[in-house]
Amino acid sequence: MTVQASTARAVADVESVAPQDADGRARAARALAGRVGGVWLVGVILPVLLAAGWELAVAGGFANGRLMPPPSQIWGELVRLAASGELWTHLLTTLWRVLAGFAIGAIAGTLAGLLTGASGLARQALDPTIQALRAIPSIAWVPLFILWLGIFEASKVALIAVGVFFPVYLGVMGAIGSIDRKLVEVGRVFRLGRVQMATRVLLPAVLPEWVISLRSGLGLGFMFVVAAEFMGASEGLGYLLVDGQQLGKPAQILAAIITFAILGKLCDQALVLATRPLLAWRDTVRARL
Repeated sequence: MTVQASTARAVADVESVAPQDADGRARAARALAGRVGGVWLVGVILPVLLAAGWELAVAGGFANGRLMPPPSQIWGELVRLAASGELWTHLLTTLWRVLAGFAIGAIAGTLAGLLTGASGLARQALDPTIQALRAIPSIAWVPLFILWLGIFEASKVALIAVGVFFPVYLGVMGAIGSIDRKLVEVGRVFRLGRVQMATRVLLPAVLPEWVISLRSGLGLGFMFVVAAEFMGASEGLGYLLVDGQQLGKPAQILAAIITFAILGKLCDQALVLATRPLLAWRDTVRARL
């Protein structure tokens, strides 16, 4: 009877605490949502003020809006492109190219960084060549990729993958090389095997730098896609830039640039959210701000 009574009391305690835990989680979720919303509001203050200032300057005759149109004209151009469907076609084409090139470049850069970071022989054999290739300007790859792969999607995705590869490679190789030796020694003291050493010591030490290198690679992917879409493209935000320049449409050029900025920010934020569970174990100062 005593055991049954104790069990009953334990069940009752759990049932009484569960709603409180659920309420606590709900409050935490609402607080996080409010915090994220506040961060976004603070982040848009500066661009809104700049846009409003330029609109007033042009409207008041203090500046010429012919080559640098005011935000109202840029907004009108965005609405026109969206209504005709052109904006979504160009946006989705650019997004597909960036994501495809990013996937290829990130995987290749991660594997190469792991190889050269973990093996001194591989680093001596491969790293000098990779560093020399990294110094080549992005536009210099364009004629070679056109010659090899043609002017269609393969050459564009390859150029973006090249841009993504180098920051990911450097980040992974550098992260492995900067692992604290004491962490490895502690793992050996606890007699961790190779798999346990890799998953419980080395991988957590590398993950933060890997995530940062992925974000850098994604940013360069958006930079390289502009050069890629100069290669005879008939669709994409880079094509909108060239078309606006050839036809003398500064509002279209700025609309494409703003779309690039928004799309890049959204992709970067998606990458941050996707990799956040990998770094949830860290107890950092920024996580508490």
